[in-house]
Amino acid sequence: MGDPRKLKKKHETPRKVLDAERISTESALKREYGLRNTRELWVALKELKKVRREARRLLSMGEKGKEESTQVLSKLSRLGVITNPEATVEDILTLGVRDFLERRLQTKVVRRSLARTMRQSRQLITHGFICINGRKVTVPSYTVSVNDEPTVSYYKAIDVSVPVEEPKRKAQAPKEEPSAAPAPSAAA
Repeated sequence: MGDPRKLKKKHETPRKVLDAERISTESALKREYGLRNTRELWVALKELKKVRREARRLLSMGEKGKEESTQVLSKLSRLGVITNPEATVEDILTLGVRDFLERRLQTKVVRRSLARTMRQSRQLITHGFICINGRKVTVPSYTVSVNDEPTVSYYKAIDVSVPVEEPKRKAQAPKEEPSAAPAPSAAA
């Protein structure tokens, strides 16, 4: 049977947990990209750190590093993180976390106007309304490659347009004035 595999964390927590400036920038990014929690941002930051670490290693290798850099550059251009076809290893060091957050499926759905807001985009993805290449994808953090980007579409038909409400009109019923009814006579 074997032991169950031990999964590694896909994120790293910051060294200084209570840093007001970092927390405010992370909160702004969470709102802008519709992230569920800070951990999703930390996952993107770890991907960025991994790529930048590899770029620094390749730069330190000299000529041999330039030969090996083509694999890293082709992977990043295939993912759409680097858009310049003549990018170099130095260009990897200029990447930011926004470059990775822009490649998420949740962001691509909003950018292609399949959803009106980031929250709606996340909801459509998790409820199974979005597909890539005809295959339903229910993971908002799915990284969309350049080849798959044009195939992002609806899996099931749904209308996400804003419903137009007609202004409410008060019923203009004719007002009836209380008629002066004869008072009951006591002479009976």
